[in-house]
Amino acid sequence: MSGGILKTDWKTAPTKHVEAVGTRFAYRRLGPHSGVPVVLLNHWAANLDNFDPRLIEGLASDRPVFALDYRGIGSSGGKAPLSIKDMSLDVIAVVRALGLDQVDLIGFSLGGFVSQQILFDAPDLVRRVILAGTGPAGGPGITQVGPVSWPLIAKGLLTFRDPKTFLFFTSSADGRRAANAFIARLKERKTDRDRPVGLAPMLRQLKAIKAWGLQPSQPLETIRQPVLIANGDNDIMVPSENSTIMGHRIPGARLVLYPDAGHGGIFQHHDAFLMEAKTFLSA
Repeated sequence: MSGGILKTDWKTAPTKHVEAVGTRFAYRRLGPHSGVPVVLLNHWAANLDNFDPRLIEGLASDRPVFALDYRGIGSSGGKAPLSIKDMSLDVIAVVRALGLDQVDLIGFSLGGFVSQQILFDAPDLVRRVILAGTGPAGGPGITQVGPVSWPLIAKGLLTFRDPKTFLFFTSSADGRRAANAFIARLKERKTDRDRPVGLAPMLRQLKAIKAWGLQPSQPLETIRQPVLIANGDNDIMVPSENSTIMGHRIPGARLVLYPDAGHGGIFQHHDAFLMEAKTFLSA
């Protein structure tokens, strides 16, 4: 590939589509043509407009970054898969359809489940992986994502606040300030916004999340790629102990837990995480 920076930022990066496994998948791309591509996989009920612009733009300063919509989410076609395995196979097909031979993965929450599955389904496709706000198959509390989330989603609707205020951040003053700043960043893009995620695909994804929490543990000890694990120290959605468990089980994994931070610890401490991620990915 030739060098050079694409003259765009996350607010104006066009939404593109690629055909894979009989489905039209939506994605956005930022950054230069050269370098190991980074593929970003996002959380439950997240479309392309739920990726943090500061993280994407920071990562894209020296490498190509691809953010994907899962099947049935945003402007991707099809129905949302009911298993993490099917999401993994979709992402593998999309990455190959984009002509990418090897990538680094950053998976947040649900995206972290999918990233782990990809390590087992197509290990040669992945060079390095960052698992953020996530947990292993069968991890503690993962089956409770729905019961924990619905009351806080309702609280957000009733108080006219984005539910991520309560789901992703602590209730401290620092947590609330970080929540407001993150939600403001998500609103920076004014045109060509992605299609909102409806209740039906949300429920289908939630079934996949619950199934992940019920399935047997995977052989994390056999993972050979370098892994960075990041979370807040008070994650109520995917309990922080899951990050510690993965840190102990994945050989050589680096674990970072941000203080006074919840599920969205990488967004609350986005400057520190970006530095950590870039150092890890450039090693």
